[in-house]
Formats: sequence, structure tokens, C-alpha cells
Amino acid sequence: YYISCGGAPLPVGAAKLFEKRTGATLFDGYGLSEASPTVIFNPPFVPRKYGSIGIPVQSTVIRIVWETDEGYVDAPVGEAGELIVKGPQVMKGYWNCPEETAQVIKDGWLHTGDIAKMDEDGYFYIVDRKKDMIIASGFNVYPSEIEEVLYQLEAVEEALVVGVPDPYRGETVKAYVKVKPGYSITEEEIKQFGKDNLAPYKAPKEVEILEELPKSSVGKLLRRVLRDQEKSKLKV
Repeated sequence: YYISCGGAPLPVGAAKLFEKRTGATLFDGYGLSEASPTVIFNPPFVPRKYGSIGIPVQSTVIRIVWETDEGYVDAPVGEAGELIVKGPQVMKGYWNCPEETAQVIKDGWLHTGDIAKMDEDGYFYIVDRKKDMIIASGFNVYPSEIEEVLYQLEAVEEALVVGVPDPYRGETVKAYVKVKPGYSITEEEIKQFGKDNLAPYKAPKEVEILEELPKSSVGKLLRRVLRDQEKSKLKV
């Protein structure tokens, strides 16, 4: 039998563990309130790809684009860019907010603010939120990619990665981790794991172990809370 999930990124390790324990097939998808809300999903009649949010739903067109001086152009297959949507489920606009509407709907396309990529088979993958992207030493760093690596550590129950100000790099990578009950791991061990499995500019330079990570009322991990905390430290 099949179970669908949504609301937050689904780590590959969590999906495989859920399926092993339940015997069900867990399907991920993607949507947003501005599109009523589903635009991409993993249907059961196509081959499964772990980590992918699937293929566009019926009558929906998806593009991955880069913004250039000449306008928006399609990103090459496998390259990350902003995900934009056109379809019957896309909203007409925000109620009585024409300026906000113009910022997200351009030439009939809904600009989601999410960074994604498409593979050669037409499957899509969410890389991160555009506003969550870290720019370290001029390189674009996507927190979810680093979090996915940290989840490979058996002792890690939850992980959040944010960019923190750095006088040399502009921003540097900081990871916040919640450790599973009954397990033990140090911040240095987590940093070393990052060095061993990520490019130098992506590996967390700072790690902080917390008893709990901030969540929304529905259990969604909140990076912005940690970003705001880091900014407040600079004002002290």
C-alpha cells in the first residue's frame, strides 16, 4: 500500500527507514499554497527515485530557470535554478495585493522562490529555498544538501544548517544537531564527518548540539529561527 507525505523535505534515510518498518511505499511530492497546492508528485505508476519529488501533475508545466540580463532562461538538465510553475491550479494573485502578486507571477509563471533541478528522465528535486541559500567564499551552498549528509550519521536525529556571518568568507556554514536518545556524538566528530564527505566550502565550520531544534506547530523544522538567533548575537 501507499502513503503520501508533504509539508517539509523528506530525508532519504527517513523514507527508507519508514518503509522498512511499515512495509508501505512512501511517496513524496511538492506544492505551495499559491498553487492549490500540488504541482509535482511521485505517482505509483512510474519508477521510484529516492530524493525526487516526482513529475508534474496533469496540465502543469514546470521550468527550472536562471535570471539573466536578457530575462529568464532555462537551466541545463541537472543544474539548479528557480522552480517556476504554470497550470490551472496557480492562483490569480494575492487578494488586494497587486505589488506582491507582481513579484511572484511574471508572464503567467508562478515564481516559487524554491531552488530545484531536473534530471535527464524529467524527475524533479528540491535543492532548497532561495532565501536559505548560503554564499560562502563566493560559492552557492544549499543547506538541505548538507543536512542530507549529516542524516547519514546514525546518532543524528534532526539537523538544520544555516549561514552565519564570517569576516573572511562572507558567510560560513553552521550546523545545529539533535542527537538520538541513547546515542553519543561530539561536535568535533560531526565537523570531521562533514570534512570527509563534503567539499571544503560546504563542510560545517561550526556545529552546535541542542536538546531540541525549533519547529512550527505542525512539526516543521524552522531554519529562520536559528538564523534570527545568530543575527541577534551580532547586535549584542
